[in-house]
Amino acid sequence: MHSAVFLIEFGAILLGLGLLGRVAGRLKFSPIPLYLLAGLAFGTGGLLPLGASEEFVAIGAEIGVILLLLMLGLEYTASDLVSNLKTQYPAGIVDFALNALPGAAAALLLGWGPVAAVVLAGVTWISSSGVIAKVMGDLGRLGNRETPVILSILVLEDLAMAVYLPIITALLAGVSLAAGSATLAIALGVAGAVLFVAVRYGRVISRFVSSDDPEKLLLVVLGLTLLVAGIAQQLQVSAAVGAFLVGIALSGEVAEGTHTLLSPLRDLFAAVFFVFFGLHTDPASIPPVLLPALALAVVTTGTKIATGYWAAKRAGIGVKGRWRAGGTLVARGEFSIVIAGLAVTAGIEPELGPLATAYVLILVVVGPLTARYTQPLAAWFTERRQTGGGSADPASEATAALPEPASRER
Repeated sequence: MHSAVFLIEFGAILLGLGLLGRVAGRLKFSPIPLYLLAGLAFGTGGLLPLGASEEFVAIGAEIGVILLLLMLGLEYTASDLVSNLKTQYPAGIVDFALNALPGAAAALLLGWGPVAAVVLAGVTWISSSGVIAKVMGDLGRLGNRETPVILSILVLEDLAMAVYLPIITALLAGVSLAAGSATLAIALGVAGAVLFVAVRYGRVISRFVSSDDPEKLLLVVLGLTLLVAGIAQQLQVSAAVGAFLVGIALSGEVAEGTHTLLSPLRDLFAAVFFVFFGLHTDPASIPPVLLPALALAVVTTGTKIATGYWAAKRAGIGVKGRWRAGGTLVARGEFSIVIAGLAVTAGIEPELGPLATAYVLILVVVGPLTARYTQPLAAWFTERRQTGGGSADPASEATAALPEPASRER
């Protein structure tokens, strides 16, 4: 009887996620907010709380985080990461200063304490690589001149997570300064070792993993990823960071083949992850934090746009490209939820999870809109200021100007 209930519940979850994904595809926006809302509807305080399948959903959610980070690592080679660190690190510093500090300040103003401040700083700092990549593809901007700048900032954020996640894990666990320093030293040592091996011996590793049989390739890569993630977690380093580093170590045809094979699994378990986060958030706890979440979303929308504009200007991109870069970086998503999920599990601040959920829901919807309309709206306001006013409708001008083909970018 228990197994029958489990199959019914989990089957209903997957069917519902599939239907929600179709709705999001029709409306041309990220399905993440719909997944979060589904979790809210069927979790604590929701319409129909789950029972038999919740433990399996929790395991699936953990696998979802690991696969998200593995696939992200597959997008970059170790040499690309080293090159980005050398040339784009000032943009990373500006990104941190403009976007992490508002989150930290908000937590302190709410009286949540220093640990919650570090957590909320991460939530507001990191953009959603998954949402942004999808938006750029939908808008036909992958060939634009500002795209490498956007990707460089995303890579730097991902690398920063290799340092940030061990720190936040130690803080949430309440370990001593010495133990926390040891955890960070281990994390940096492991990350440095993997990057060194990936740069020097990446082809050897890829040949070892490579197989013409898709089944064997899938089993080897997935098994290796879960093994490394588990070892990393055992060493008090985030399992997600371990998965990210495995992705970096793979390159060439192996990376391409793995990406093709694991994409459906990533989408499945990532959807389960977002549902799981919503399951552990009481919908009744969101209205009290909706106003702070909205205020934080407004502030950090402006700071992300400023970050992208400054980075693109530094790279010599034209004014239009600067505004597009800034607007594209606004969306938050998977990493923000991962960070907030760690805090919710540790139980440091009851309102942090609901605030993070509301914040991500707002920006995962607003992000694609800012990516599409920031540049034409900026051009419209500039024209009005230069001409002293006018009767043109900014919405119609923005719509007429988009999508802008990559070939027109200068």
